[in-house]
Amino acid sequence: MKNHKRYQSDPFTDLLFNALLGFTFLFLVAIMFMNPEAKSGIIDPKAEYILTITWEDNSPDDIDVWVEDPDGRVVWFRNPEAGLLHLDRDDRGLVNDTILVNGEELQNPLNQEVVTIRGVVKGEYIVNLHYYATETEDPVDVQVRLVKVNPALEIIYYDTVTLEKTGAEKTAFRFRINIDGKVSNINFLPKQLVSIG
Repeated sequence: MKNHKRYQSDPFTDLLFNALLGFTFLFLVAIMFMNPEAKSGIIDPKAEYILTITWEDNSPDDIDVWVEDPDGRVVWFRNPEAGLLHLDRDDRGLVNDTILVNGEELQNPLNQEVVTIRGVVKGEYIVNLHYYATETEDPVDVQVRLVKVNPALEIIYYDTVTLEKTGAEKTAFRFRINIDGKVSNINFLPKQLVSIG
């Protein structure tokens, strides 16, 4: 017959051991969430609307976008943030248009300026184009596109505007954002926004 020895345990010791086990588990979980793994290469811009203007690739000419919000604030290359308007990309033709790929500097052929509207503010917005500088002295065809991002991607407006010469400014279009976020009343009534002295 085998001799079995039973151990008596103290309930207080069991309680302390379980509490220590619980604190250790919570500590390990806290450590895991303190430094979450970085997600590289993911860009998540907060925007309700994205306005993009593009012109011929590899063109040395500099076209600028100017946008006025319903409160009269204007975003442009010297004022890249105004209210919920943000100039996310200012393109200067071929000036400073290089990118580094695998240690090699390459010329970026894309000419594009991007303005985001990062919220729904009702009222009228005015989008103007300005032929800031030229090396070619040629007229420039500029594509203008307004996209509503949320709840699903929707192209609201797309057209081409021709700027004839340096210094030319044209109202590409005007539009109204309603309280529900819908875009309406697209028109082309001109208004001067450029104020470079």
